[in-house]
Amino acid sequence: MSAFKVIRYGALAVGAALLIGRPVEPRVTAIGRPEIGGPFRLVAHTGAVFESGDLRGKPLVVFFGFTHCPDVRPTALATLSQDLRDLGPDADLLQAVFVTLDPERDTGEALAQYMQAFDPRILALTGTPEEVKAVAKAYKVHSEKVPTAAGDYAMNHTASVFLMGREHRFKGTIAQGESREAAMMKLRLLLGLKAA
Repeated sequence: MSAFKVIRYGALAVGAALLIGRPVEPRVTAIGRPEIGGPFRLVAHTGAVFESGDLRGKPLVVFFGFTHCPDVRPTALATLSQDLRDLGPDADLLQAVFVTLDPERDTGEALAQYMQAFDPRILALTGTPEEVKAVAKAYKVHSEKVPTAAGDYAMNHTASVFLMGREHRFKGTIAQGESREAAMMKLRLLLGLKAA
C-alpha cells in the first residue's frame, strides 16, 4: 500500500470518528526504514585503508566531526571511550569510527596525534573532500564551513552517533546530550546483549 493510501485512509478514519463523536487516539505508523548509511572506503589514522564492507557481521558505531571542534567532538570521543571501557570485552564485538568532515585540516597525521587521547579501538577516518562528502551524504549528515572572527573557520554539523547493525543497516542513533545510561543500553542492544 502506498504512503498516499495510508495517509488517505488514516484521514478518513479520523474524519469518521469525529463525525460520530468518539475521541481519536493519535497513532504513529512506520512506513519503512530510513535509508541511512552504505559501504565506504576511507583511510584510518593508523595509515591503513578502512573498508566498511570488510566488517560485515560486526556492528558499526559511526559519527562525524572535526579535530578543531572545541567541545562537542572531544566530549563525544571521551564519552564513547568510557562506554567502550564499560562494555569490557564485549566492546571488541563492534567497531567505532569517527569520520572527519574537515579533510583539508584533518590529515592522517593530524588525526593520529588527536586520537592519542581516546580509546585505541576508535578509528578516525579521512579521505579526499569528495570521498568524505559522499560518506556524509550517505549518512544524511549536514555540514558547512562557518568563518570565525579570527579569520579561520569552524564546521557546523550533525552531531548524532549512528548505530549500524551487523549487516550495517541503520538501527538508531545516540543523540548529543543523551544520558550515558540510555547510550549504554543502545550499545548493548546493538550487540545483542541484555540490558545491564
